[in-house]
Amino acid sequence: MDKKEMSESSVGNESHLDIISREKLGLLGINLEKAYNFLKNKKGDTIIIAVIDTELDIAQEDLKNQIWINKDEIPNNNIDDDDNGYIDDVHGWNYVGSKKSDKVPYTSYEYVRILKKYKPLFDEYNSLLEVPKKYAKNFKLYQKAYARYNSEVEGKESEMARFKRIEKRYIDAKAVAQKYFPKEEYTTAKLDSLKSILTDEAEQKLISNFAYYTEYNIDENWVENRINFEKFKLNTLLNLDYNDRYLTNDDANDLNDFPYGNNNVQGIYAISHATQIASLIAAKRNNNTGIDGINDKVKIMPLSIAVVGNEFDKDIALAIRYAVDNGAKVINMSFGKEFSMYPEWVNEALKYAESNNVLVVTSSGNNGLNIDKNDDFPTDNLNGHEIVKNFIKVGNTSQKMDSTLVFSSSNYGKENVDIYAPGTKIPCLSRSEKVIDTGTSLSSAVVSGIASLLFSYYPNLSASEVKEIILASGTSIDLMVLKPYAIGAKRDPNKVPFSSLSKSGKIVNAYNALLLAEQVSKNK
Repeated sequence: MDKKEMSESSVGNESHLDIISREKLGLLGINLEKAYNFLKNKKGDTIIIAVIDTELDIAQEDLKNQIWINKDEIPNNNIDDDDNGYIDDVHGWNYVGSKKSDKVPYTSYEYVRILKKYKPLFDEYNSLLEVPKKYAKNFKLYQKAYARYNSEVEGKESEMARFKRIEKRYIDAKAVAQKYFPKEEYTTAKLDSLKSILTDEAEQKLISNFAYYTEYNIDENWVENRINFEKFKLNTLLNLDYNDRYLTNDDANDLNDFPYGNNNVQGIYAISHATQIASLIAAKRNNNTGIDGINDKVKIMPLSIAVVGNEFDKDIALAIRYAVDNGAKVINMSFGKEFSMYPEWVNEALKYAESNNVLVVTSSGNNGLNIDKNDDFPTDNLNGHEIVKNFIKVGNTSQKMDSTLVFSSSNYGKENVDIYAPGTKIPCLSRSEKVIDTGTSLSSAVVSGIASLLFSYYPNLSASEVKEIILASGTSIDLMVLKPYAIGAKRDPNKVPFSSLSKSGKIVNAYNALLLAEQVSKNK
C-alpha cells in the first residue's frame, strides 16, 4: 500500500502519519501527543485504576506517588477500620498471601484443578452416554481438561527426553574434543580450526556440535537444570496432589471462605509484571525519570492474584468486587486462561462492576488463537451473548504498517476481541530498570490509560459509554494482514482484512476518543 492509499483509508492523513511514527512512549497509532495538546487548558479529576495482576512495586521511583491510599484505613493497627473485610488494606490486597521471605509461588493450571475436583465423580465413566444428565456439562468440561492435561504432560516428558538426547550428544562430542584437547582448553575458534582439518566425517560432526555447545555454554549442568525444571513443573503446575493454596489455606472452591491473603501488595519483591503494566498506565509524566505514563492523573490500586500458573476464579471475582467497592473507575486485568472452573463467579463480579459504572479492560492473550473458536477467560461472552457492556478485550498490534500489523502471537476474534492497541516493543518499568516488552498485557494497559483520560475529563460518562467511545473512535486500517498463529503451527499465508480480526476492526486512538467523549458528554 502506498502513502496515498494509506491517507485515504482511515480517519485522515494526520492520523496515519501518527500510526507510522514513534511517539514518546514508543506507541504506534494512539495519537497521545495530540490528545494532550487538546487537553492543554482543561482540568481533569484523579481516577483510580485497579491493577489486578501480580505483586506490584509501590516503591518504584516513577510510581511511588501514583499509588492509591485507602484513607479510611489506619496503617498497621491490625484492625479493619473501614469495615470492608480487609485488615490494614492501605494500598490494596494480596490474595496470593505471599511475603518477602517466600520463594516464587507456583499454582496449578486451571484444567488440573478441574480434574482434581471432578475425577472422583467421573473417573468411572467412559463416555457421556453413561453420565447422569444433570452432570453432562461438567463431564464435558472434565473430558476437555483431561485431554489438555495429557497433552501438557506428554509435552513435558518429550522435553525431558529431548534434553537427555542433547546430554548424550554432548558427552559423545566432549569425548572426541578431549582426545585433541586433553587439558580441556576449548574455545569456539580452536574447535572450528580443528573441524577444518579433520578427515573423519563423524568426528567433524561431533566437533561441530561441541563448538556449538561451547559457544552457548551447554553442558551436563545445563541439561540437568532444564530436566529438573520440567520435573518441577510436573510436580507443581501439573500435579493433582499439589496444594496450591498453601500460603492462604482457604478453600478455593468456596467463594465465601474469606478472609485470606494479606496487605503486602509487594509480595516477594521479585515479580515485575504488574509494575510494568502500572508504569505504562500511570508513571509520572515529564519528570525526566523512567517513562511517561499515558495518564498520571491516576492512582493505582494494586490487587495481587497472579503468580506462576493460572489465576483462581475466586481471587479474580473478589478482586473485582474490592476494586468496585473502593472507588476504582477502571479495572485492568492483563491475564487470561483457557479454562474456568467458576466462570459464573467472575461473570457476577463483572455485572457488579457494570451496575456500579466501572469499566473492565483485559488482554486477549498471546497464543495466536482465534478466541471466537477457542475459550479465553475472563470473557463477557456467554453462549454467544454479551452479558455486560463495560468489558473491553484488547489485541496487540506490531510496529509495522504492513501484512504483519497484528502481532504474530496476539489472540484475535471478530466477536471476542473488541479493539487493538500497540503492545509491541513498549517501554515500561520493572522493579529495577526500564525495559522493553511485548504482549497483549501492554495493549490492555494502553486502553486502560486512555479510558482513564475519558473518565478524568468527562466524569459524566458511564462505563458503557466509555467503551462505545473507545471502539467507535479507533483508527480504521484498510489493509490485508496475516492472521496470528500458535506456537508450533504453520502461519496461514492467506491474508484477511485487518477489520475482520476484532469487533471494532480498529486500533485505539486517544485523540479521537477525547473528541468523541466531549461530544457525547455535552449532549447528555
